[in-house]
Amino acid sequence: MIEKLVRPTIQTLQPYSSARDEFKQDGNTPLDDFVFLDANENSYGSAIGNYNRYPDPQQKELKRAVAHLKKVQPKQIFLGNGSDEAIDLLFRVFCEPKEDNVIILPPTYGMYEVAANINNVALQKISLTPDFQLDTPAILSAINANTKIIFVCSPNNPTANLIEPKSIEVLLEKFAGIVVVDEAYIDFSSATSWTQALAKYPNLVVLQTFSKLWGLAALRLGMAFASPEIIGYLNKVKPPYNINGVTQALALSALENSSQVENWKNTILVERELLVNSLEALPQVEKIYPSDANFVLVKIQNADAVYKELVNSQIVVRNRSKVTLCENCLRITIGTPEENTLLINTLKKLL
Repeated sequence: MIEKLVRPTIQTLQPYSSARDEFKQDGNTPLDDFVFLDANENSYGSAIGNYNRYPDPQQKELKRAVAHLKKVQPKQIFLGNGSDEAIDLLFRVFCEPKEDNVIILPPTYGMYEVAANINNVALQKISLTPDFQLDTPAILSAINANTKIIFVCSPNNPTANLIEPKSIEVLLEKFAGIVVVDEAYIDFSSATSWTQALAKYPNLVVLQTFSKLWGLAALRLGMAFASPEIIGYLNKVKPPYNINGVTQALALSALENSSQVENWKNTILVERELLVNSLEALPQVEKIYPSDANFVLVKIQNADAVYKELVNSQIVVRNRSKVTLCENCLRITIGTPEENTLLINTLKKLL
């Protein structure tokens, strides 16, 4: 099934073979016992430490750790330079430029549209319903012979809500193409990740990230989970060393400190509730949408003016007023207790 969706040029593509890809280590011999003269590296080292060797192009050790955390198999994991790399590669693998199209569901994450434009792939936009759920009949009606991917963001950005699982199931069962469920904010939700449905749906791709709960946005490390067949195609077209050695090492260290991450999660959820309660007390706030993320979408009177005044007060939120279905809305990240208090006190003065 999946092979029929892949571009013919990708099916026959011979990927770049790096020196480290070709090296097959004897499992009984430590890497430090080898003399590496295969990759034209600087054998004398580097000026800033032990960075003269190319990193593992398949990130095997890190994938084993991620697999344990996410309860999947390493062969079901692709690691990218942020989730954005996985999004771009999905276009390259499945979408023929100028011929194929994808469906996005605004309001949603903006990189789907950017990646489509970069890859010269047509977009079909089917707006969410007023309660920010899928208009499933409209999506199914929009599908044609050249529709290759549907992008679903859940919890959704910028609306913060979960998409009803039954609606996603309908797409997975009735659409013959790839359904991407972007779970960048799933760690802040009590919902079960779609990674647990990979065996059931061979056309499912799940995106996650280390940028949010794990606090590693500067490292640019994203994850894609899918069938080994899809992961194989992503590995076929990715750059040979897309995840640098520093990122791999730091991510492994972070995974060993999961208790701290769990504490952050609990604190963020408490602060989210406190912030919502404080915002609801402001008379100019018209609505706060339910959140399963580390941010809230707030409908407020004169959002443009409020946004500008907050910036003047050295507080930066995201103005989403010009986004479909988000008129007069600000997207506010859950900050520290001190930051949240400062925001509320400033809004009280401004309003």
